[in-house]
Amino acid sequence: MLSPHEFATLMLVKEAPDQVDFSRAELDALLERQLVSLEELACGQRRARLTSDGDSFLKAFDRSH
Repeated sequence: MLSPHEFATLMLVKEAPDQVDFSRAELDALLERQLVSLEELACGQRRARLTSDGDSFLKAFDRSH
């Protein structure tokens, strides 16, 4: 089960990946659960993105509410 902060961070990764704060503990938890991954951009910056499991998690939550 995700905490409310982890869930909010997962939604932020989906909707605004460039606004994710990489120092957030919630991001580490999502990385550990393999719901989010980090990608290196050509410009040298990192961006968080949903994994297929993360996307499935959000879709399942959306269908249940």
